[in-house]
Amino acid sequence: MQVRLPCSGWMLRALLIAAVVPLLAECGPARNQFAPICPNQGILGDAANLIVYRPSANQGPSRDLTDLIVSARIVQIHGSCQPGAKNRLAVAVSVNVEMTRGPALPGNGVTVPIFVAVAQGDNILDKHTYLMHATFPSNVDRVTLTPGELDLSLPITSSRTGAAYTLLAGFQLTPEQLQQGQQRP
Repeated sequence: MQVRLPCSGWMLRALLIAAVVPLLAECGPARNQFAPICPNQGILGDAANLIVYRPSANQGPSRDLTDLIVSARIVQIHGSCQPGAKNRLAVAVSVNVEMTRGPALPGNGVTVPIFVAVAQGDNILDKHTYLMHATFPSNVDRVTLTPGELDLSLPITSSRTGAAYTLLAGFQLTPEQLQQGQQRP
């Protein structure tokens, strides 16, 4: 005849839990380790929009809709942070751009210059300029692109966190394009 102790069921469960809890304690971040503070992000107002016209026949600036090559705007900048090498913050930044094809676009592709700058207060510490290419499929006049991430490494200390920096995105405009954007209603 088999003898069963009345408390053996709960005792077995308690032993199993006691064995599993220390294993689960090893999961997750180390004690008192928090996610790093990321830089602020912003779109530079005067450089947030780009309008490109083909040159007019009279060599003056054209603003006719039939001469529009592309209209583009930066719709978002976003990034993620993680601890980098000693006293560094690793930041991955992406820029979303919406482009609209104009009637004067030759072919189905256009390339526009974008920049991402790292600022601390009013000082620009670093600036990365790159070209973003868009190919419009047939019968599509508007595309939204995120060309990839730009990887940055920012110096940090105990008194200067990622919040001391601002990431700015915009189009690399010519002086004429900047003036044209400021004159728009």
